[in-house]
Amino acid sequence: MKLARLRLALSLAALPLVLGLSGCTRSEPEPAQGPSVPVTYPVSERIDHIDTYHGVEVADPYRWLEELDGDETAQWVAAENTLAQPFLEAIPARDQINQRLTEVWNYERFKTPVKEGGRYFFRRNDGLQDQDVLYVTDSLEGEVRVLIDPNTFSDDRTASMTSFVVSPDSSLIAYSISESGSDWRHWQVRDVETGADLEDRLDGIKFSGASWSADGEGFYYSRYPQNESGEADDSQQVAVYYHRLGTPQVEDHHVYSITDHATRNPYAEVTDDGRYLILGIFDGFDSNAVYYQELAKPDAPVAQLLDEWDALYDFMGNRGDVFYFSTTHDAPMYRIVAIDLKNPSPENWQAVVPEAEETIEGASLVGGHIIVQYLKDAQSLVRVFDLEGQTTGEVELPGIGSVSGFGGKLDDPETFYSFTGFTIPDRVYRYDVESGESTLFREAKVEVDLSPFVTTQVFFESRDGTRIPMFIAHRDDIELDGNNPTLLYGYGGFNVSLTPYYSPRRIVWMEMGGVLAIPNLRGGGEYGEEWHLAGTKLNKQNVFDDFIAAAEWLIDNGYTSKEKLAIRGGSNGGLLVGAALIQRPDLFGATLPAVGVLDMLRYHTASANARQWSSDYGLSEDEEQFHSLLAYSPYHNTEEGTCYPPTLITTADHDNRVVPWNSFKFAAALQHAQGCDNPVLIRVETRAGHGAGKPTWMQIEEIADQWAFLSWALEME
Repeated sequence: MKLARLRLALSLAALPLVLGLSGCTRSEPEPAQGPSVPVTYPVSERIDHIDTYHGVEVADPYRWLEELDGDETAQWVAAENTLAQPFLEAIPARDQINQRLTEVWNYERFKTPVKEGGRYFFRRNDGLQDQDVLYVTDSLEGEVRVLIDPNTFSDDRTASMTSFVVSPDSSLIAYSISESGSDWRHWQVRDVETGADLEDRLDGIKFSGASWSADGEGFYYSRYPQNESGEADDSQQVAVYYHRLGTPQVEDHHVYSITDHATRNPYAEVTDDGRYLILGIFDGFDSNAVYYQELAKPDAPVAQLLDEWDALYDFMGNRGDVFYFSTTHDAPMYRIVAIDLKNPSPENWQAVVPEAEETIEGASLVGGHIIVQYLKDAQSLVRVFDLEGQTTGEVELPGIGSVSGFGGKLDDPETFYSFTGFTIPDRVYRYDVESGESTLFREAKVEVDLSPFVTTQVFFESRDGTRIPMFIAHRDDIELDGNNPTLLYGYGGFNVSLTPYYSPRRIVWMEMGGVLAIPNLRGGGEYGEEWHLAGTKLNKQNVFDDFIAAAEWLIDNGYTSKEKLAIRGGSNGGLLVGAALIQRPDLFGATLPAVGVLDMLRYHTASANARQWSSDYGLSEDEEQFHSLLAYSPYHNTEEGTCYPPTLITTADHDNRVVPWNSFKFAAALQHAQGCDNPVLIRVETRAGHGAGKPTWMQIEEIADQWAFLSWALEME
């Protein structure tokens, strides 16, 4: 488990690139000519609840919707779904869109292989399988066989395998399962040869990976403590444990806890040589600490290697006592340093790969080399160095797009990576580290004519003059007459970069004549840590300004008009859409905020994990940050009598990352404030969470609803 992946899992970023629309279970639709407008909203009681922050009284009339298990909330959700579902089903284009999505989605695709103990493990989907299937083979040319098929976990395929880790000799695999998209996982262990599960089962786990000990007799992981009811309590801190196979979880050995700081959480990773246990200490998204323990020495103390909380440090691997890190220490675009445990003070660090003009997105030690993935204007670039930092070449990529992978061990002669672009379906390559040669391992085969689509990158100025890049993809025969239906998608947070990737839903949108626009807003990671920090806390308004400037640029340059422009985003992107529609309701023809953080004064009260987002947002307990949060919080800034654009708010009742009351309260407030006939709808899915692990059938239904809503709101032909 690399700490960078952990930060991604703990953040709101996990799904903006794949997020669909969360809708409730469908009934059989009645034939209809179109939805009725205006709509009559369910009654949402407004209560006289006032909170006082730093002497400022703030009304919270829908506080009662935070009672997610309350009868009144359940009745409200049912009434809202009863309003939204028939409306969407009555849109004439919906069935045709659903059919086309199903056709375009039906193609074989693969994930990057993992090599361990001489075997190869990779995920494959035959096209419309609801969950990817995990395969194993003893050689790249050998016979492959199914090892884990998550489609058998539940009748409706809403249970998913979220991650897996193979033991050093590849005889066993530990894997985690999520029910209905929940962030809570349980872990099981399977015999790779027989395909049979062992009796081991671990619970009380969120966000943690597993890391095998060198002897393969067990693994390290982090879990939450239990409360008085015997349930895992994520309002407390995790602790690191070691699970020995064949023993019950209650006997797992406690390895490490943090007792002197209430918000810091440790996560464990064993080095490839088995000598050290690396403890990544997480507390927000702008800095971290790294500790270690020597496993060969019984009862060895935990040593604090990096504990200044002055930068981000991502452990890459080690050569004996020398640890390699990708870090923002004295390098906002990241650099790679080597730290000798015998002389670990910063003045003794070896600068291996210096900071460059491009930001480092990822780095790995493989085959005696350092493979570094860069972003240059949100496009992937890969350079290879020797262990002393001398450049040995670049990995030639097949076009403009995004690359991922390059995992492996220091002595591996090979690694794998995948490449994709807006009109380039995923390709998986084997990379020979010594020769620098890439060979195609697997390639997605789509039965779609992609030749009519083009992708360009433009740059525009935000409100304060900052230069912002934006990708635009569309059919090559559109005219810049201001009449194209356009979907503007954004995120802008948690150091997450939006880069090109292939998506069936986007292809169908462009087939419908739609333009897709994706700006790389501040708050993301496209230009390093300074770019990220420029969109956080007191600077968060920069993100909304960037997004609004992108919309205005598209209109000014003839791509679209206000009436034809829709905005979409999920999670932190749901906040983005919510803030943009509140600040500029005149600018958009439709809005799609999904699973958003929408009550910025109370978002952090939902869980300890949510409080960690304060490194990006700030906290209402801080007076200066309170005023900044109140100024843009979507829930608190609806204005009665304003004409808001047609809006479809979406969430799910199993979302325990961004709790659904954010969306409930915002929907009630926006419906109350709506000053015209444009509908404000909310759909609440009852068998999904924040987005990960959603079965294919549910994704297709959701996107059909979403694109149908836009076809109606934007008056698409």
